[in-house]
Amino acid sequence: MNLHHLFADTGDRTVRYALSGAGGGFARTLLAQTRRIPRLSPAVLCDRDLPRLEAMLRELGHTPDELRVCATPDEVAAAVAGQRVALVADASLMSAADWDILVEATGSPAGGYAMARDALTAGRHVAMVSKEVDSVAGLHLADLARDNGVVYTTADGDQPANLIGLVTWAEFLGLDIVAVGKSSEYDLVLDPEAGTVTQLDTTVPAPGLAGLLDLGDDVRATLAARAEAVSALPTGATADYCEMAVVATSTGFRPDTEQLHYPVARIAELADVYALREDGGVLHRTGAVDVFSALRLPGEASFAGGVFVVVRTGDEVTWETLRGKGHVVSRDGRYAAIYLPYHFMGVETPLSLLSAVLKECPSGGTDPKAHAVLAGRAQRDLPAGTVLDMGGHHHDVTGVQAVLLRDEDAPFDTAPLYLAAHARLGRPVAAGELIKLSDLADADPGLLAAWNAGRVSRTTEATTEAQA
Repeated sequence: MNLHHLFADTGDRTVRYALSGAGGGFARTLLAQTRRIPRLSPAVLCDRDLPRLEAMLRELGHTPDELRVCATPDEVAAAVAGQRVALVADASLMSAADWDILVEATGSPAGGYAMARDALTAGRHVAMVSKEVDSVAGLHLADLARDNGVVYTTADGDQPANLIGLVTWAEFLGLDIVAVGKSSEYDLVLDPEAGTVTQLDTTVPAPGLAGLLDLGDDVRATLAARAEAVSALPTGATADYCEMAVVATSTGFRPDTEQLHYPVARIAELADVYALREDGGVLHRTGAVDVFSALRLPGEASFAGGVFVVVRTGDEVTWETLRGKGHVVSRDGRYAAIYLPYHFMGVETPLSLLSAVLKECPSGGTDPKAHAVLAGRAQRDLPAGTVLDMGGHHHDVTGVQAVLLRDEDAPFDTAPLYLAAHARLGRPVAAGELIKLSDLADADPGLLAAWNAGRVSRTTEATTEAQA
């Protein structure tokens, strides 16, 4: 794609954005990249810790004269009008200035939803980084965007937008997609000599894993043995389930199993692993969304939390030619894996911001539907009065296992995980049970209304389309 050509007819207009969660890691990558793009500029930055935010901006090269800490709407409006960057701790102040698009990156389900709703209803675009918000309120926010003539989009650089884009590319080319997905955030790095495996900063013994580097004739048996060999390491981050819920909404690909397969696999094996079971793979059916744990040796390139699609091959000669060029084709020649081994976070997000504002084009699906529900099962008996705290790097919900349910398998009363987050249980929930809406004593009313409105709207659309 010639990106310069894409924006050639948009003049020299500068796109200005507001950014919530501006002191976080994702925000820094966007703010750093913005300084390299003349047509993009931050207008209002919102974060609870303004000293930390200001210090970060100074590290990125902003001078004190470029920044204004603001505490009133008038101060915000004056700062932005004077070509300064307004720094605010109160999200309600963001709307006081002129800007084009909100980048919502707080990770707060209720707070992020409120900010996105207010921006859309005011006729401003929204790029949603907070997958926690999208998994609950994405359908309703998409409706609000449509009703107000603006764009609601996932953000390039995050896995959901990258995977949605790869799926769209594959579908446009007429490829027969069997499965789509991503790798978990951190690779499993095997040291055969030491007999250990390392994930980020944790190293555990795995003496049998070196003998399992080849898939062998029984793929599922090898995968089971690998899983046992690395069982001391965590599997299945809540963030992964949430991202795949966002992808399901936009693409229609849905989980093959509610806890996903999470195979421990090498990149070159993806086409064999994500084959149908009758062909030796793990899939019970086509149209799956999934996550794998990338296994590699020290010094080998990382999958880097990248994304993939697995397709059925067509012409045998074509795909054998591609195999010869190093592409990942299954041993039987029936499947191939196509992948992007990266996600660059905010470094790529400017593409979404410029596309949304200058071309009114989202980075991702344009017709989301209720294909899957990110839900939670109690990991232990949870008594009435339990507060379902959310925290940690992956925004886990205490005492709850994230699961991704196909829409038809989710009982009507199922609570989306990030609506349950921070809520108090009004009655006990036994281990293994799904958290239900009726279990929540004090779910955030705005977020609950958004969940219900989005589900009703999209279910009604689907029924109308089916009758037509």
